[in-house]
Amino acid sequence: MTNLSLAIRLARRELRGGLKGFRIFLACLTLGVAAIAAVQSVSGGILDGLRSDGRAILGGDVSVRQIYAPPTAEQRAFLDQSGRVSRSVEMRAMLRSDDDQRSTLIELKAVDGLYPLYGEATLRPPGDLQSALTSKDGPNKDGGWGAVVEESVLDRLNAKVGDQVRLGDGTVTIRGVLTREPDRAASGAFTLGPRLMVALPALEGTGLLQPGSIVYWTDKVALKPGTDPAAWQAALKARFPDAGWRVRDFTNASPQVERFIERMTLFLTLVGLTALLVGGVGVGNAVRSHLDSRARTVATLKCLGAPGPLVFQVYLLQILALAALGILFGLVLGAVAPIGLGKLLEDLLPVSARIGVYPGALALAALYGVLTALAFSLWPLGRAREVPAAAQFRDVVAPAGGRPRAVYVLATVLTVAALAALAILTAQNRGFAAWFVGGSIATFAAFRVAAWLVTKAAAAAGRPRRPGIRLALSNLHRPGNPTGTVVLSLGLGLTVLVAIALIEGNFSRRVNETIPKDAPSFFFVDIQPDQFDPLKQLVTGVPGTRDFEAVPSLRGRIETVNGKPAEQALSNPDQAWVLSNDRGLTYSAKLPEHSEIVAGSWWAEDYTGPPLISIHQNVAAAFGIGPGAKMGVNILGRTIEATVANVRAADFSTLAINFTLVFAPGTLEKAPQTWIATVRSTPAAEAEVQRAVLQRFPNVTLVRVKDALDTVNGMLTNIGTAVRLTAGITLAAGTLVLAGAVAAGHRRRVYDAVVLKVLGATRGDVLKAFLLEYGLLGILTAVIAGIIGTVTAWAVLTRLMHWEWTFIPSAVVTTALLSTAITLAFGFFGTWRALGQPAAPLLRNE
Repeated sequence: MTNLSLAIRLARRELRGGLKGFRIFLACLTLGVAAIAAVQSVSGGILDGLRSDGRAILGGDVSVRQIYAPPTAEQRAFLDQSGRVSRSVEMRAMLRSDDDQRSTLIELKAVDGLYPLYGEATLRPPGDLQSALTSKDGPNKDGGWGAVVEESVLDRLNAKVGDQVRLGDGTVTIRGVLTREPDRAASGAFTLGPRLMVALPALEGTGLLQPGSIVYWTDKVALKPGTDPAAWQAALKARFPDAGWRVRDFTNASPQVERFIERMTLFLTLVGLTALLVGGVGVGNAVRSHLDSRARTVATLKCLGAPGPLVFQVYLLQILALAALGILFGLVLGAVAPIGLGKLLEDLLPVSARIGVYPGALALAALYGVLTALAFSLWPLGRAREVPAAAQFRDVVAPAGGRPRAVYVLATVLTVAALAALAILTAQNRGFAAWFVGGSIATFAAFRVAAWLVTKAAAAAGRPRRPGIRLALSNLHRPGNPTGTVVLSLGLGLTVLVAIALIEGNFSRRVNETIPKDAPSFFFVDIQPDQFDPLKQLVTGVPGTRDFEAVPSLRGRIETVNGKPAEQALSNPDQAWVLSNDRGLTYSAKLPEHSEIVAGSWWAEDYTGPPLISIHQNVAAAFGIGPGAKMGVNILGRTIEATVANVRAADFSTLAINFTLVFAPGTLEKAPQTWIATVRSTPAAEAEVQRAVLQRFPNVTLVRVKDALDTVNGMLTNIGTAVRLTAGITLAAGTLVLAGAVAAGHRRRVYDAVVLKVLGATRGDVLKAFLLEYGLLGILTAVIAGIIGTVTAWAVLTRLMHWEWTFIPSAVVTTALLSTAITLAFGFFGTWRALGQPAAPLLRNE
């Protein structure tokens, strides 16, 4: 019989004894693999839905979108010749109740009779969209033009289907609730208000279309059969090279959503990998515990002449068989979970997820599981192979220590390297994944060092006079102590929670405390030049208002940098947002408030020379440029090339008016433009300001800062909840490992408890000593996790996000209490079980 067949036979015989001792092993692998498989499957379903339903998501084969003005007659003729064309207009506006007592900011969309070219808009009560937007007998019958709205519009206006509402200078009738807008994801823009949709002709009577207003005109084209979208786009660009529009086809229908999903997939996969790594500690513990329980068997095999490789093969085969079982359980859960998650995500996502079984996602999760099991098993298996038979009998009370031979050390290193490479190479953002891998290694090392220091400190503490304290300290450094396992397993999960709590706490504090102190009460957008003075007089005439500030406002797109197309000139992909959309810009003789020059100098207030521009430091970082560089900005279809005069740092969190791009005087004064203004007011004056402005200037959009902050805070709360839930996976894995450590030490606990009781200790004495041990472990683990989590949060906020840092003690204290409670709970459970064992059978067996 060959060694391998003999190893298989022996491994199979030992496994007949059941899975006792490997429940934590299986649970850890199952949890980590299931998390990764589920995340990858859900992500694959969403991205597959994005790519498969690209036409419905985009609303056409191609989309042509531009700001301020619709396409020219020549441009429209070209589009019309290409296929069926659906035109729409999007802008922000104010919607008012018919009695002008209530109002809300809305995202307005006006569509033509062909909308939607692809997909379907669904309403409640069920009905046809076009019929809802126009009355049965014509637009001026049956209450005029119709509108459909999202549910929150009814809540904000205390309205119902059938009510009339005022939009600008016009009136529309709510004829349905919009439950699904097929191309909503295509815009990908941050929204401050709910959707209201009307017919395109209805927009003409509202007075909202004013020169310079921020209006997006979109033409969705269903190309003629056989037309290649890429070739059509090339022909469009050749025909109209200077057109200021953005063109996208159905293969890239919603890049913002796709980027968001990819980033969330990366984050959640790494969270799952963290749980798997924490679970790996449990895997290693289970392997060591299993080998400890089989010490006599291993020693007997060696005494009977079994060579070291045979021993290694027997227990490696057992571990691989059990790992395969845990991975199988994880894959089943990971494949089934997306079905339930798909139902939950159906109303949250702007696209339909194609939930199904994704073999690639399951294979990736399985590979993670195999590598994790090997990474944490090879070392103890290699060590067991090398320990002599005599030493095996003494290993429980006098651990032999030492390292396995070089081949096993190398195999362990290669497996860890493969695990790290897999995490990096399969990530969309490999740089972020590399930082994660490096951080994980550093954190593991930090906790290992911390556990070693705790052990040494407990040993150096001597022998206190109080027996309970002396026993607790002895347990922290005795042979086979659980200190390293508890500190590492529970500490990793708690570190993640501390970091998240501190980051989220800083977010909330910045939004709720810092910003409102100096923030304006209202932003007024789309103020026409001839409305500026009357609006200022109206607003400042309301008692309780102050600090009215206003600047001219335009929109433009960065087209060239130093003569190169902006996309090619981009040197920092992390700042690609500067090209994702049109940017707000203005012109000013004076340096804007809350700004600081970091390079170059500001121009003279009476400057009249060639075009100059001031850029925000993030724009400078995006292209790697500074003063003296040339930047071409497309404004209303005309590209203006200006010289960068200076680079500014600006604090946008104050909500004062500021822009990433500021031109010098003398360039944009004659361009079509609107004004944007802010005002501060007392809470009592806010309602009067809002009512007065909307009644006299219905085209002006009001953004109430408190409402905007509530929207942002709601988003942060939702994100924080999601992140905490995912971090809980890591904590769950750590708790499993802690439970495994307690279970692995149960036999020693029983022996210690029996000996102590025989020597005269009461049940209460033993219980206090053991709980003191676990209490000390919990507090020490919380302190270490608090320190590492705080440093992590500080680094993320100050170095990565460039935010101000505030230490929040409550986050660390809460974590300390949680850590102590968890360790005490498991310690109490394990000790209570040990105390319940009778003494005589154990002493006879020994």
